Amino acid sequence: MAAIFTPGLTVTENHLIQKTRQLPLEGEVRVQVGDLVKADDIVARTDLPGKVFPVNVANQLGVDPGRLKEHMLFGVGDKVVKDQLIAGTDGFFGFFKSEALAVTTGTIETISAVTGLVIIQADPVPVEMDAYINGRVVEVIPGEGCVVQAMGTMVQGIFGLGGETKGVIAMAATTPDQIIGPEHLTPEHAGKVVIGGAYVTIAGLKRAVELGVAALVTGGFDYDEIKELLGYEVGVAITGGEDLGTTLIVTEGFGSIGMAPATFELLKRRVGDRASVNGATQIRAGVIRPEIIVTFDNADVPTERVERPEPKGIEIGDLVRGIRAPWFGRIGTVKDLPVQPIRVDSETTVRVLTVDFGDGEDSLLPRSNVERIER
Repeated sequence: MAAIFTPGLTVTENHLIQKTRQLPLEGEVRVQVGDLVKADDIVARTDLPGKVFPVNVANQLGVDPGRLKEHMLFGVGDKVVKDQLIAGTDGFFGFFKSEALAVTTGTIETISAVTGLVIIQADPVPVEMDAYINGRVVEVIPGEGCVVQAMGTMVQGIFGLGGETKGVIAMAATTPDQIIGPEHLTPEHAGKVVIGGAYVTIAGLKRAVELGVAALVTGGFDYDEIKELLGYEVGVAITGGEDLGTTLIVTEGFGSIGMAPATFELLKRRVGDRASVNGATQIRAGVIRPEIIVTFDNADVPTERVERPEPKGIEIGDLVRGIRAPWFGRIGTVKDLPVQPIRVDSETTVRVLTVDFGDGEDSLLPRSNVERIER
């Protein structure tokens, strides 16, 4: 039987999940293989070097750089506090004094008798990495982090904004094709992962940010309104660092597209459970999908890392989603996988597949225009 390999989405109730939690710089790993961890547990930490601030103190004091050290109240290696007096002159008969204050809290690294510069390095910035999901540590990366393994429900979207967050799942929509506006969001949704329907309006998303909603999951969103929301253009190739206030997960595509009923029902069944959500999206090499994860009781999760099976190709009977017009966002079942390439309307010869979108007619699509949905 013919099979094709293409990036796909995972929408499944019982999935083996493995998350690598890795520090940006070498640091301290606080867990061991076999440890059970909660999503908020700190598994690793490090300190990022503080920003360096060069200040021309000699110029501020009006003295020759060669005499700067005579006027310094602190030396190299000393700790100083922001706005603390670090150097000064006596002036004339107590008048016309000059002073220099610390521009940040940190350590004096350099006092230059050549340039007159005093370099202060700000205090290190602590960085802590949490486990993100409930699970078991199955691998430790020395000095960097660990791998957490769990069984749970996993729903991947096709686009997201904002980084990692956590919250209890709650419903704002009653049907997968409902449009969510500000009137559907209440103070009870604060801090929660809220499930919408086909579309959320810009006013609805702003209301979610205002209320402090942890994450909002919707079938569709208007791409043109992202700039209005953030105040700048955002590329869809790599996201996740936006300071939005509420993480947005789009499961189907841009525009008003009903959330897939199976996805909607799956999330609805997990109402009241705590979810881990990440809006980071990367559609280039090393695909990263935005995700909603709800783990089960992981006491029985194996203490050793389970090797993930090789990616499975699309086969007859699989669910797929169209990712190009005019099938964009539509979900159907693969009916046939012709072996021979076929010339399509664009006058290119490509390999195709036949999909039943439930409208009574089979559609012939280029294989590159679909993605497999793992149930």
